[in-house]
Amino acid sequence: MKKMLLITAGLLAAFTWPALANDRYRERPPVVVSPDLTAPWILQLGGQVQQAPAYRAPAQQGQVRVIYRNQMPAQGYQRQAYQPRYAPARQPLLAPRPQSTQIRPAQPVQAAAVRPAPVIRSQLEPQFLPQMVDYQTEQAPGTIVIDTNNRFLYLVMEGGKAKRYGVGVGKPGFEWAGEHKVTRKAEWPSWHPPKEMIEREAAKGHFLPVKMEGGPENPLGARALYLGSTLYRIHGTNAPWTIGSAVSSGCIRMRNEDVTDLYGRVNVGTKVIVM
Repeated sequence: MKKMLLITAGLLAAFTWPALANDRYRERPPVVVSPDLTAPWILQLGGQVQQAPAYRAPAQQGQVRVIYRNQMPAQGYQRQAYQPRYAPARQPLLAPRPQSTQIRPAQPVQAAAVRPAPVIRSQLEPQFLPQMVDYQTEQAPGTIVIDTNNRFLYLVMEGGKAKRYGVGVGKPGFEWAGEHKVTRKAEWPSWHPPKEMIEREAAKGHFLPVKMEGGPENPLGARALYLGSTLYRIHGTNAPWTIGSAVSSGCIRMRNEDVTDLYGRVNVGTKVIVM
């Protein structure tokens, strides 16, 4: 009897359980997945539908449109593409300083900036380079003849020849002519500017030293031939580009290599004629 009761109860349970299960899950609880990635993943699981916003869809810039869950269709809802919410633009902590449109006055240009630079010749014109030339003169060989107008120095040689050098001569107001003899010779001579020259240059704003030792920077250059008892000399220069010009205070200047060559060819007592 008991066995029959157990079998009957088992059969009833077997046929009743699927019905109860189907009745339990006949109506599924509403499960809504948020399309807004910043919201909770599951908005509702069972219970009544709340009026909490599911997501915010922008209508226009500066406005936010709120859609409530009861406004969304329960069936056939299609997930929309996510669009970021509009938010007011953040102001930078340090805003860039506005550029001034005021035009600054131009700085005055110094006169030295617009002063033209002096033209410096790096090479001599060919006629001022040393060369042997025909030279007819009554002067004895070994005599020095200086043509200041044409800027040439001639060392008279035998056979109607002369060795010609280019020279620089006295500037306007400092020209002179005469006949002297070489009274002294010096290698890399020191320079003692005359008192008149020091005062004259000081008035121009150029201050000369009382004495300058010989060397490459010395205006007398590598060699000097002193003429009589005058202040004039035939000497080298630290400005070889001035050869062929009237730039000196009366002295006859030559390139260092040329005056060195002349220095070795003449002796103290050599006759010098300046025309």
